[in-house]
Amino acid sequence: MTWARDNGSNRGDTERRNHPQREADMSAANLKVVACIDGSRAAPAVCDYAAWASRHMNTPLMLLHVLSEDHYPAEPDLAGNIGLGSREQLLDELAELDRKRAKLALEHGHHLLDEAEARVQQAGIAETIKRQRHDKLAEALTALEGDTRLFVMGLHGESSSDRDVHIGSQLETVIRSVHRPVLLVPDDYSEPRSAMVAFDGSATAFKGINMIAASPVLRGMPLHLVMVGEDTAETRQQLESAKDVLAGLGVEITAAIRQGDVEPTLHAYQDEHDIDMLVMGAYGHSRIRQFLVGSTTTTMLKTARKPLVILR
Repeated sequence: MTWARDNGSNRGDTERRNHPQREADMSAANLKVVACIDGSRAAPAVCDYAAWASRHMNTPLMLLHVLSEDHYPAEPDLAGNIGLGSREQLLDELAELDRKRAKLALEHGHHLLDEAEARVQQAGIAETIKRQRHDKLAEALTALEGDTRLFVMGLHGESSSDRDVHIGSQLETVIRSVHRPVLLVPDDYSEPRSAMVAFDGSATAFKGINMIAASPVLRGMPLHLVMVGEDTAETRQQLESAKDVLAGLGVEITAAIRQGDVEPTLHAYQDEHDIDMLVMGAYGHSRIRQFLVGSTTTTMLKTARKPLVILR
């Protein structure tokens, strides 16, 4: 295997494959699952869930590590900061230090990708694409989304610990930026066997229902279609219409309407029925929209204990 670098830009990428087919030649049938690999505690679970998604959807798997500008600094311009010509040696040493830091960050990323490849191979994924990209995470994923069916990311960031759990700092930016489903996963893996779709009856929510019906992401899973709001003739009709769209999946579909605040009500229903995966739209209307893009977004992500699929 060889590494190839795009030398035309500081935001190029490096790629290593164990099969020769070029990404540009992939057809729509070969859209990839892209696993976002970093040094966080969620990284092993990201590998496991990505391998599950790849097998479940019969979709190729890419392992992606993104080096942000913080991890891969450009050579600094310090001439104006330390005098005029009197400290050239110090300037050279500082520049060399940054080059070494950049090299170490690059090698660390390669190591993370190698470990991720070994883990997904143990999970039954024989072929992977490994890519390292220098960019902001959201921009890197946006650049890849044309060939992507599903992104997989950890819920918790690299600064999380057993005592202090931090939501990944770039999650909201990614959710707002990409136009492919994002699977956000907790730190521990458990194979998903059932799913719950949060539904609010809006046009955007029906668009999400159509996406689910056309995608293999929930193939073979019993589904719960849940609305949070008033139980009226109109909401029941909306639920029935959504069930009709999903009927082609050929799985058991349970529809329910619950009253209460969105986040605790959805979690309570999920716990009550022991549902493995929650699916929601990133943008909708009514309270679910306010919930997803408003001040309680972080609360929802932080309280999630099971995988969460965000649809766009």
